[in-house]
Amino acid sequence: MTNLMKKKSGFKLGTFSSNCSSGMTVTKSPDRWVNSWDNNLKLGQMLDDAGIDFMLPIARWIGYGGETDFHGGVLETVTWATALLASTKNISVFATIHTAANNPVVVAKQIATMDQIGNGRSGLNIVAGWNKPEYEALGLTLPDDHETRYGYAQEWFDVVENLWTSDEYFDWDGKYFNLKHVAGDPKPVDGRPPILNAAGSETGRAFATDNADYLFTPAIDLTRSVEEIKELQDLASSKGRDVGVLTFSHVICRETEEEATALRDRLMGDLADWDAVDNLVNLQFAHAQSFPHDLLAQIKNLFAMGHGGFPLVGTPRQVADGIITLHKTGFAGTTLSFVDYVEEFPFFRDNVLPLLEEAGIR
Repeated sequence: MTNLMKKKSGFKLGTFSSNCSSGMTVTKSPDRWVNSWDNNLKLGQMLDDAGIDFMLPIARWIGYGGETDFHGGVLETVTWATALLASTKNISVFATIHTAANNPVVVAKQIATMDQIGNGRSGLNIVAGWNKPEYEALGLTLPDDHETRYGYAQEWFDVVENLWTSDEYFDWDGKYFNLKHVAGDPKPVDGRPPILNAAGSETGRAFATDNADYLFTPAIDLTRSVEEIKELQDLASSKGRDVGVLTFSHVICRETEEEATALRDRLMGDLADWDAVDNLVNLQFAHAQSFPHDLLAQIKNLFAMGHGGFPLVGTPRQVADGIITLHKTGFAGTTLSFVDYVEEFPFFRDNVLPLLEEAGIR
């Protein structure tokens, strides 16, 4: 079995955040996503049958408050991914791991075990840390500077890789880890699983281009994205590495544009859980008050609709054209989220995927 995320050809499609309550939509809608295991299993098998490339979860321990406590309910990502890999045949499934909260010796074994169960289809999404209240909830201190966060993450991942590749027991005497007589058994099935990392700072992007197979970044201004992708690919290339740039999108696909835009407007209006949106935006954009007012409003609206994801709103043709535009911009793929993944994905599968195949990007 070849891990679909190891093949760099074709435009990658995955889902994001189906393990979290409400998915990516910060909404009070009674139709919002219920992140039960039954729903995730249905979704995973549906995606697998449709030839979707991957599923990506968010690791979260406390919610964002508001009326719905957005992301207050979360299925833990390693156990979630392992169960999905045992229940599917082709799709790649990532676990999302916060370096500060997870011992690298344990993680190396968890991911290798996942990979054995999935016959080589696992993936690892590395998070170096950003959500300070969550670290406080876990009794941890989030370093203020990115250099320390990513210095720790680098040594953490060096340990993981060593465990995946070394056939001998070894000691590790580093700045952050002091390990005695450790070894990795089992190993991943076919070498290192695909590595994903979302990074915005210069330090973070240096880490991603050093270590990841895919860098995950928002697509808010596609003109800026063209330059950003080229810079990232040039940086990776200068290190002898090939790093694909992924983004995330939110889908509202309906028979008519009017139906789709009406739901979009309600998600950005009376259905939004604005207290949770404010908490989310304030945490993600520590200096949001310095943004121009119109841009802040746009960001807040996008966060209400789909956690800041690129909007794919309209008819199947319009949604397909949006995805084709992301491909032309230079992205290697995008995640997809829906208000209700299980209810809405079949319409996307039947009406959008054929258009992407016609366009030659799938």
